Amino acid sequence: MREGPTEATRLKTWSALAGQRRKPSEYEVVAVDVHYINDHAQPGRSGPALQSLGSDTYVNQWYQRNLIGSPLRHDDWPSFRDPEEITYRRYNIIQEGQEHYVAEVLDRFSNEGHDPGLDSEWLEVLARLYTPGRYLFHAAQMASAYAATVTPASTISHCFAFQSADALRVVSHISYRTIELARAHAQYGFGEDELSHWEKSQQWSGFRELMERTLVVYEFGETFTALNLIAKPAIDEACLRQLARTARRFNDTVLDLLSDAVLKDSARSRAWTAALVKMLSKSDANTAQLRTWIAKWEPLADKAISDFCSALPDGERATIAARQATRDFRATLGL
Repeated sequence: MREGPTEATRLKTWSALAGQRRKPSEYEVVAVDVHYINDHAQPGRSGPALQSLGSDTYVNQWYQRNLIGSPLRHDDWPSFRDPEEITYRRYNIIQEGQEHYVAEVLDRFSNEGHDPGLDSEWLEVLARLYTPGRYLFHAAQMASAYAATVTPASTISHCFAFQSADALRVVSHISYRTIELARAHAQYGFGEDELSHWEKSQQWSGFRELMERTLVVYEFGETFTALNLIAKPAIDEACLRQLARTARRFNDTVLDLLSDAVLKDSARSRAWTAALVKMLSKSDANTAQLRTWIAKWEPLADKAISDFCSALPDGERATIAARQATRDFRATLGL
């Protein structure tokens, strides 16, 4: 007697999630194992990242050098999870609420005549240290966007993508405030002198060098270290927290509140950064490699903080506080 064909067991979810024996969450469905590069594109694996192309093609050589050849190792990269499980839908819901808050701040203080009453000393600081900052945050956005393309797991790529969007959010805030300040105080060069300050001023030279170097580090592990363990903490502590602290002394409530809103994004970025470091730190070799990279990049961040904060009215205190805060952050990660 001839037996009929045996019907294959039908999967009820994506194969990558089938083993967990429960309904996957929205985050798992849209973020887990959705890379356009295949499983070979992980550090320590063999084979081209894109099997549809030859191993000698430029794109596969790029992934070989900067991803597959990374000194960082892990047996199960796709197991990484964002602690807050941010999806595109959830990100937009969160940021819609945040931007409603920002709009209310801007409208309220505009109606109350906030900008015309700002102190002349503080306006000079804003012209040199705040409005040129859109170039810095644009550089951070570009670095994050690149990093999203060269990770061993789609869940890590998602985190970098949202981090990139966070930086663009800051660029839009600074651009909006630049126009408002230009309308109230045209004589300070708002909207005209920012590029010159960014390219030529001593106070920006450290961050300029730090981000230029970060943008040309292409390997996955060192990009993560330079950006998330060094550059972003330095930017957060100097250009957001310390600048906002000084703003409070000069009664610039708008800058203080805008910085506070952006630091919520930074906290989310630090949370997934900590989760990835914890995952990597299960290997002593990974920890040693991260510390080697930190030792290489930390002096650049210290110089950037010093150059920027020394131009603040309370520069010495701000420099010490910002540097210490970056070290405290890394210390919480065991680095």
